[in-house]
Amino acid sequence: MEYSPPPLFKQGPSALARLIFFVVLAIALLVSDARFSTLEIVRGMLGAGLYPLQRAALVPRDIFMGAADLAVTSATLRSENKKLADKNLELSVKAGDAAQLAIENAHLRALLNLQSRATTDETPAEIQYDTRDPFTQKVVIGKGSQQNIQDGAPVVTEDGVIGQVTRVFPLQSEVTLLTDKDQAVPVQIMRTGLRSVIYGTPKGDTLDLRFVPISADVQAGDELVTSGLDGIYPPGLPVAKVLRVDKQADTAFARVVCVPIAAVRGARQLLVLHYNLNEPPNPIEVEAAAAAKEAKENKGKKKPAAKAAAGASGASAVAGASAPAAGSAPPAAAAPAAQASAPRAAAPKAASGAAAKPSKKAHSSKPASSGAAR
Repeated sequence: MEYSPPPLFKQGPSALARLIFFVVLAIALLVSDARFSTLEIVRGMLGAGLYPLQRAALVPRDIFMGAADLAVTSATLRSENKKLADKNLELSVKAGDAAQLAIENAHLRALLNLQSRATTDETPAEIQYDTRDPFTQKVVIGKGSQQNIQDGAPVVTEDGVIGQVTRVFPLQSEVTLLTDKDQAVPVQIMRTGLRSVIYGTPKGDTLDLRFVPISADVQAGDELVTSGLDGIYPPGLPVAKVLRVDKQADTAFARVVCVPIAAVRGARQLLVLHYNLNEPPNPIEVEAAAAAKEAKENKGKKKPAAKAAAGASGASAVAGASAPAAGSAPPAAAAPAAQASAPRAAAPKAASGAAAKPSKKAHSSKPASSGAAR
């Protein structure tokens, strides 16, 4: 008796076939998304759809943190109030100095007829949660494309740079922190003006200042600020301080270990900058565009000229082919007539008449004269 399971326990395709199918499907989706960004729209729609669920999942945490804030003692509030008052006084002094320097800078630029180099706008945001990947240094903030957050915008706090926006959703954005191993920021040393690029490290606790020659003047304690040469980060933002400088004779570059100035992991409120660089266009790109436009115009002009030249050459060929036939027919017909009817004494006259008749063509006069001479 053949055994067959009841319809309730039929499993369809085998487990191996389903495994192979889903593995192939996953690889195809990964390759298509990595090369052609086919799932970017789907990812954005999922992010917008899951936003209410994420907010609902964060409600218990917000309630707990609110209760903890309410339980803060008056002594802690007084100490924080005193610190904030001292900080406010310090910032007011710096703000006065900055305002005076801004006025002086504007006066000098007007005196030298120079335009303002850049304009910066900022959008306040708050960190919602960290990403689930333990090998990356990324956080998610509660502002997205609906709040005019742009991809690549720098993110700062009151102490300095902490990261950069690397992915934008409608209501959220992903920020890659300064300590991430794939994050790079162009900086310069304030004391010497030496420019270089600073990178994150795999551990995420320090920064690595690369491409610094051994002969460069770099000391422990030097402050690094953004150079502004990349057109993304405004110049002068604090980034890091030099912790240690290791110089070895067998390498061309020194190993410079730095630490971030701002609390990268301790900040909750931050600012997203919108940096617009007011610089003239690259002259090489302008010349290339002008040359391409001129070549396109010349190509459009050459087509009618080539057609006209082809028509003129065809007409001249037809005229040249018909002219010799018209010029050669009279001498051939006149020569037998002169030989048959005219006497020998009238041969010079016939020759002269036959030669004068096709005088328009030089090559047709020779046969006429030879026929008359005969």
